[in-house]
Formats: sequence, structure tokens, C-alpha cells
Amino acid sequence: MIMKKTMMLSVLFLSGFTLFAQNTNVLKETETTITTIKDSKGERKIEKVTEIKETQPVELEISEQKGKNIPMKESVPVNVATTTKVAVDGQTEYVDVDHSSYYMYNGEKYEIKNDEKGYIFYRNGKETNSILRKASGGYYLYIYKNDVSIARFDKNGDLVIESYDKKKDTVTIEKYTVLKP
Repeated sequence: MIMKKTMMLSVLFLSGFTLFAQNTNVLKETETTITTIKDSKGERKIEKVTEIKETQPVELEISEQKGKNIPMKESVPVNVATTTKVAVDGQTEYVDVDHSSYYMYNGEKYEIKNDEKGYIFYRNGKETNSILRKASGGYYLYIYKNDVSIARFDKNGDLVIESYDKKKDTVTIEKYTVLKP
């Protein structure tokens, strides 16, 4: 009985390692710019760190070829996340995260792309009437047609939109789930 349990546990333990095979390509770049400023307050060092992380799920083309060198699909989208941190004399003053990615909502896939003022929503490669504009405190204004709501990105990177319904006097919450490669 003990031998059977030990054998079962070892099989479960070893099979768990096969679940963590690499199925995502990840490219991470970090660019650091250090600027020294001399003014009436003395010498100050400003450090700007920009981190770009590109992730792409690995999907193989369907082919009759067997073995190790099976070609990847070229049409798989790449998710790009950009984080910028600015530190003055070692104190982080500003952090900006680019949330451009693919999201799912009500069974439909959306792409949210960064533009010069915020973000624009795309569905099936076409621009929708939805936009996000940066507000204070980590919040965004979500604008769709004539409606304006508040939005934020939660700790998982999901987009949470809160809208007020005047007729029902209630707040509704919509959650766009970020697609992780």
C-alpha cells in the first residue's frame, strides 16, 4: 500500500514538470538614460528606465513535418508592454505602464492600442467608437459614443469599467480580461 502511494505521488510529481514547458517567446529590453543637472540646489541625477517586454504565444503551423524543426505561425499577435520609471536622486517620481494588449469581453476579442492621448479600442482589426483618456489617480475616462465612465487597470492587468445608469440609479461594472500568452 505504501509502495503504491509512493509510486502514485512520484508519477504526479514528475508529470507536473511537463505542464511547464515553454510555450511563449519572451523578449525583454531595458534602456536606461541617466542625466545629471546642475542648478542652484546642487547636482541632481535623473534616471529614466524604460522596459519593453514582448510576449508571443508559440503556435506551430499544421504540417505533415515531424521532428524538432516545425515552423511557427507568422500571424500570432505579439503583446508589447512598456514600463517607464523616472527617478530623481534615487526616488521614483513617475511610473507609466503601457497596457496595449488583447482583451476578452462577452466572448469577443478586443485590441487596445496606445495612442498619443490614451488608448483606442479595436475589434476585428477595425477601430470602434471606444477610447480611454488618462485621468488622475491611475484612472481613465472611458468614452463610448456619448457615454463617459471611469476605468482602471487592476493588479492582474484587466480593464475594469464602472458606468452609472441614470434610469436604474445603479453602477454597472464591466471587466475586459487581458489575454495572457
